[in-house]
Amino acid sequence: MSYHNPYTPPRKSATFDDYTLAEIRRAAATGIYDIRGAGTKRKVPHFDDLLFLGASISRYPLEGYREKCDTTVVLGSRFAKRPITLKTPITIAGMSFGALSGNAKEALGRGATIAGTSTTTGDGGMTDEERGHSQTLVYQYLPSRYGMNPRDLRRADAIEVVVGQGAKPGGGGMLLGQKISDRVANMRNLPKGIDQRSACRHPDWTGPDDLEIKIMELREITDWEKPIYVKVGGARPYYDTALAVKAGADVVVLDGMQGGTAATQDVFIENVGMPTLACIRPAVQALQELGMHRKVQLIVSGGIRSGADVAKALALGADAVAIGTAALVAIGDNDPRWEEEYQKLGSTAGAYDDWHEGKDPAGITTQDPELAKRLDPVAAGRRLANYLKVMTLEAQTIARACGKNHLHNLEPEDLVALTIEASAMAQVPLAGTNWIPGKAGF
Repeated sequence: MSYHNPYTPPRKSATFDDYTLAEIRRAAATGIYDIRGAGTKRKVPHFDDLLFLGASISRYPLEGYREKCDTTVVLGSRFAKRPITLKTPITIAGMSFGALSGNAKEALGRGATIAGTSTTTGDGGMTDEERGHSQTLVYQYLPSRYGMNPRDLRRADAIEVVVGQGAKPGGGGMLLGQKISDRVANMRNLPKGIDQRSACRHPDWTGPDDLEIKIMELREITDWEKPIYVKVGGARPYYDTALAVKAGADVVVLDGMQGGTAATQDVFIENVGMPTLACIRPAVQALQELGMHRKVQLIVSGGIRSGADVAKALALGADAVAIGTAALVAIGDNDPRWEEEYQKLGSTAGAYDDWHEGKDPAGITTQDPELAKRLDPVAAGRRLANYLKVMTLEAQTIARACGKNHLHNLEPEDLVALTIEASAMAQVPLAGTNWIPGKAGF
């Protein structure tokens, strides 16, 4: 005879939690997989698991207002005739016109220009508004080739060959039909209102030898003026970085799994790729072994939120970072003032799971002209510039506390880890010890 203990509440499974049970029921009812935007929502080791060791007796700090801490970065100095010089090592990642509204793209360009940094086109081509309001614009060259033309390649300040993305390394993106407006359809040469699925690999090359040929083609088209970036999703960062360098890249962009996406399968976002923290040190190791660290620049993206994150990425060996999700929040996305309308969409402010639907009440991830009007690109650009300024000042504050007169002088020795996992991934000692998992020392 069974007995129920009235003093113990029913116990739910950690494996079959409420979310998992709901997903099983949804799949059984619909027969289709779930699609959403943004990056992974699972908790993974991240920059929060690292701490800086500020200066004391053994190190000498810099006085905040009397001693300079430089933040400038030069990108593309390897081969390009016109490398890019930025005032801050914080850049704006590629997000397409299509995924974002025209006003949102303009706001990103305005904010980046005020802050003295670059923005990036994303899939689907270059708009005149984006080019007109971006002092420094990076043109993404993607497997889809949507909107690609030699004129825009020449109008750009740099070209980013996208091999993979952190949210979906090895997979292509999606843009649902409700976001394929007349203008988006024309730019991408697609039928209006029909779901678009981007290719997962380039149609005219399949390996590093072919990539070298493609980079040479792009250099010839642009008269060797533009820096050539190669962007990879965080999966095999050591080998991908080494092969990108050998193919002739000026800059490697490395995107971890916390990086967002316009839309793809939820199962992909949560189960493919590696955390940003795990990607940086293998990529830096590849650059160091090739004698190319700081000669070929490394841009890290995926979950960058604050100046502390920027400083930690640079201390681990990156030259710059790129932000996407944080930039959208800065210009007004997922703002609680739109909570009532997010609730009507079956979402909530801060969930970041409705970007692909095209009904964003903030007017950012939409092609609805009435919703897009809600975003003032001038005011939104100022908000982004303010955010970039604060992040830069925060990173400077940390660098000064560590006795560094340039952000690039931060180093792994300035860091310790709070967890064994973060220690192993970042290859810095566990706090209070000199032990790094997998290496000798106590």
